[in-house]
Amino acid sequence: METLRVIDMHTGGEPLRIVTHGYPHVPGATILEKRAHVRDELDHLRRILMFEPRGHADMYGAILVEPSLPGADLAVLFMHNEGYSTMCGHAIIALGRFAVDRGMVSVDGDKARVNIECPCGMVVADVTIRDGRAAEVSFESVPSFLFEEGVRVDVPDYGEIVCDVAYGGAFYALAPARAFGLEFGRDPVADFIEAADRLSRAVRQAVPLTHPDAADLAFLYGSILTDGGAGDDTPSRNICVFADRQVDRSPTGSGVTARMATLHARGQVAAGEIRHFESIVGSRFTGMVATSTTAGEWSAVTVRVSGRAHYAGEASFVVEDDDLLGGGFLVR
Repeated sequence: METLRVIDMHTGGEPLRIVTHGYPHVPGATILEKRAHVRDELDHLRRILMFEPRGHADMYGAILVEPSLPGADLAVLFMHNEGYSTMCGHAIIALGRFAVDRGMVSVDGDKARVNIECPCGMVVADVTIRDGRAAEVSFESVPSFLFEEGVRVDVPDYGEIVCDVAYGGAFYALAPARAFGLEFGRDPVADFIEAADRLSRAVRQAVPLTHPDAADLAFLYGSILTDGGAGDDTPSRNICVFADRQVDRSPTGSGVTARMATLHARGQVAAGEIRHFESIVGSRFTGMVATSTTAGEWSAVTVRVSGRAHYAGEASFVVEDDDLLGGGFLVR
């Protein structure tokens, strides 16, 4: 196989492995067709890059593909330990900085704008230039909405749990950690993972999802357990467990979007109000309702999420012909 070259970044501790060389051409008239192609024809490359011995169970990646939307500066497919996401806020923040540093967009004084085509649609990232380099990045989400409020599901070993299901570029179940008897800073992360994973399984069985734009968007990506706060007086802590029990080290960009859409639908946050969210490793994003809109039959909002990304390194990866483990594996 051809050598795979990557640049590794992280946003608030959450990794992003950006493929810069070695992927074959990805055909498709739309970004969702490209996503289907890599899923069906090139998934062995995801396993090589995301799994051990080159990655780990919580690795995250980005494949840059040819844009199909007019005005897009770049297009991206997101990948993780289970497959391919439709939206990833921490990746957008990293890719905004990456695009500026790589000269993929023009810089106007201390600002740059990057139009990023994602499977969920066009996401616009605004990059602040400080001391000659890209610093803070914010993006405005696709239309996001509270899909169903107060869903009651039976979660094995936890009983009946009341949660919300919301869309922020991907669908999430949202519930307070205390509903599972958990408290941030007291209980181990493993307990949060177990609770969130069981919630996701229960919601997937109980709540049929639909999305007005495409059927490929209508799946539950994961669950977010929160401290129950609204991020106004103090940052609201949360943990996002998605895909195959993968844990987001950042506050989760699309998760912050879903949470803000939910807070707005409940009348707990107004347009223009800034809220603060904190991850399990202490990193923070801010969120702000930017505009009111619709998504099919749902009242929706767009949300501006802000954070910072940093470089971690770069690498070239190969698979030798006689390497029986070179195609990737996971040990948990």
